[in-house]
Parts: sequence; C-alpha cells; structure tokens
Amino acid sequence: MNRWLSIIFTLGFALVSTLATAQEKPLIRIGTKVFSEQRILGQMTAQYLQSKGYRTDVVAGLGSTVARSAQENGELDLNWEYTGTSLFAYNHQTEVLSPEASLERVRELDAAKDLIWLEPSRFSNTYALAVPREVAERDGVKTISDLARVVNASDEPHLIAFDIEFANRPDGLAPLVERYDMHLTRNEVRQMDPGLVYTALRNAQVYAGLVYTTDGRLDEFDLVLLEDDKGYFPDYTAAPVIRRDVLEANPEIAELMAPLARLLDDETMRALNARVDIGHESPADVAHDFLRKHNLI
Repeated sequence: MNRWLSIIFTLGFALVSTLATAQEKPLIRIGTKVFSEQRILGQMTAQYLQSKGYRTDVVAGLGSTVARSAQENGELDLNWEYTGTSLFAYNHQTEVLSPEASLERVRELDAAKDLIWLEPSRFSNTYALAVPREVAERDGVKTISDLARVVNASDEPHLIAFDIEFANRPDGLAPLVERYDMHLTRNEVRQMDPGLVYTALRNAQVYAGLVYTTDGRLDEFDLVLLEDDKGYFPDYTAAPVIRRDVLEANPEIAELMAPLARLLDDETMRALNARVDIGHESPADVAHDFLRKHNLI
C-alpha cells in the first residue's frame, strides 16, 4: 500500500511541477499592422510560441506609429518590423544604407530604446517599379534605367502609377525621377490607391507602376520587378523586434524565433501573401499550414 501511495505521490508531484512550469511561461503580446503580410507574421509567431508553452495575444490592425508607440510604452512585447521603417519613420534617418548596414544601424538606435532586433528574415518588403512581363520582353525593360530610357526617348506618353503617399512625399517620386533622370510629365503620373496599381498594370492601363516586392499579386498578375540599378529604394528587411525586459526574462525566444525567420524569403512571402489576398484564406490558416509544413508545430 505504501508503495502505491509513493507512486501516486510521485506522479502527482510530477504533474504539478509540469503545470507549474507551463504556467511560468508569460503572455506575449504581439502587434501587427493592417496589411496581410503583417497579419500572417503575427499569426505565425503566436501559434509557434503557443506550441512552445507561451500564452499569446495578437493585437491586429495597427498603424506603424501606433504599434511602435505601444511597444515602446510596454503595451506590446513583440512586433515584426522593417529596417527601413525604423530608420526613416521612427529614427528619422535620411541616409540610404546597404541591408547589412541598415540592420546594424537600427539595432544600435533601437537598443537605446530597449527594443532588440532578433535574427532577421531573408525577405525585404521594399518599394519597386514593375511592368507587365509582355512589356518587359517587348521593350527590353529590365532596370529602372531602362524604363527612364524608354520614357525619355518616346514622344508618346507612358503612364506610370504611384500610390498617393509616395507621389507626394519629399523622399518619394520627385527624388526618384531626379536620380534616374526620368523626364516624366505631370500627365504621365497616375496617383491611386496602392492596391489599384496592380489592377492597372494587369489591365494594361499604365505602362509601369510602384509596387511592394513581397506582394502576392506580382506573381499572380505576371509582373516583372525592375532592378533598382542606382540603389534608390531603401532596404526593408523584416525581423522580429522584442522588448529588452521580455527577452531578458525569456532568452529562449531569440533562439526559438531564429529558424522561423530563416524560412522566410521574398518568394515564400509572396506566395503566402497571395493565399490571403488572392485566395482569400485566413492569415491564421495560412500561418498554421506553413508551420506544420516546416515541422515547427
């Protein structure tokens, strides 16, 4: 009888210890911005950390400055951020750096605010100019310099679509055309909602358009990204950024997040975004499928 009591006591103690250990894992509050890529990344992080015993809460649909302020104020613990956004929007830098130098700079600047950049992904969701594949092959347009050559050499107008924000901000359209010596007239610039740029390109309503390099519609609409051969657009490599106090209390999070970040490159992110934006799947389902496929959960 004493032997059975001893076994029951041992098992009970082990169960209580396991539960206590699980309860030691804190709640990680994850912020995401309004677009599909951010919602997917947030769901990936939440489901992945849940599988490791953490409790998670995803706060979705935030503007960039709201998400950043919430993290600085301790209201959010982990956000997926972009190097260019941190450099230019949050830290008010003006110099365009290489991807490696950008990451080094934001790590230094944000560490002073107790925000730590973990291992980055392999994708950069930056700006680019794109043309339909038929146009690229017909006119030999592979770079933005090629685009400028075509625009400058023709008496016919070549309409180029830009989102309204980029067209009007001081570090947007004006210095771009200056860098590439592109002689665009006012009548050749079409300002529209970012999502409509892709539709206008697909329907041949414009010659070229400003896009984002990980947008799922690029492949679906058979659009060709033009090489930024004069290095105008900044790098926007994505990485998980965590508050210092949360990381110090849970140092394993850095090690846990690394293999997830390494799996994400431009092609992968475009495919995932397409499943949401074109296939109308939920970000949670897309994230779960990706994690299962790569044996992360």
